[in-house]
Amino acid sequence: MNELARGALTKMTVRLGAPAQYSLRLGEAEVAVNPLLGQRLRLEFLGAIHCSHCGRKTKKSYAQGYCYPCMTRLAQCDSCIMSPEKCHYDAGTCREPGWGEQFCMTDHVVYLANSSGVKVGITRATQMPTRWLDQGARQALPILRVATRQQSGLVEDLLRSQVADKTNWRALLKGDAEPVDLVAVRERLFDSCREGLEVLQQRFGLQAIQPLADAEVLEIDYPVERYPTKIASLDLDKTPVVEGTLQGIKGQYLILDCGVINIRKYTAYQVAIAADA
Repeated sequence: MNELARGALTKMTVRLGAPAQYSLRLGEAEVAVNPLLGQRLRLEFLGAIHCSHCGRKTKKSYAQGYCYPCMTRLAQCDSCIMSPEKCHYDAGTCREPGWGEQFCMTDHVVYLANSSGVKVGITRATQMPTRWLDQGARQALPILRVATRQQSGLVEDLLRSQVADKTNWRALLKGDAEPVDLVAVRERLFDSCREGLEVLQQRFGLQAIQPLADAEVLEIDYPVERYPTKIASLDLDKTPVVEGTLQGIKGQYLILDCGVINIRKYTAYQVAIAADA
C-alpha cells in the first residue's frame, strides 16, 4: 500500500455533488476519498492524541478532540451546545461571552431532515448544507429562521414533542431512507405546534422566529457502492490498524467490507492513511 498522508485527523470535508464529494483531512493534508471507492484502505492510529485547541498531548479525547482542561474551559464544549435552550450566554454564565456572541447570537435555522427517518434539528444559517451532509441526510428542508441559538433550541424542544431529534446511525448505514414529503410534515408540525410557536414569537418578537415558507427540499446522494447487511463498528482505540475495502461514504462514516468507522469520533488522533497503488 502507498501512504497518502499522516497527521491529526479531523472530520471529513464534504460538499454537494452527484454524489457528495468527500475528503479526509490529516493536519494540512487533504485526501479525496471518492476516488478510493473499491480500493483497499488502511487507517493506522499512531498512538498520540493532541488537543485540537491547545495542542497538548492527551491520553483521551474529550468532546471530540479536546484535552480535559480545554473541555472544562471552552464555551464550545459546554453543556448548552447539546442543549441550546439552556443557553449560558442568556443566563450570564457563558464561559467565553465573545465566542457566544460570534457563534450563538446569530441566525440559526430549524430544519427537517430524513436520514434514518424524519428528524428535527438546528444549525447556524452558514452551516447549510454541511450539517445535513455530516448527518447523512437523504432529504433536508429548512423550516424556520431564528435569531439566536437559544431561540432555535426552544423551537426544536417544542417540535420534538411531535418528531424525533436523533438519527439512528445503524439504520443510516444500512441503506437510504425512504423518501418522505417533508413539506407535508412541516405543515403538520406548524399546525400541531401553532400555539407554542405563537408563544415564542410573542416572547422574542415576530422577526426573531420566521417561517421559511418558500424553502425547497434538498435531495442528497452519497457515494455508496454497497451497504452492509450487518453493522460492525470499528474502534481505533481497540484496534489501532483498520484495513478493508472501501464500499461507501455517508455522513462522517467510512463503510468498509470489514465494518464502519466514524471519522469524526477520532478528531485530534494522529493517523496515517494508506491505499492500494
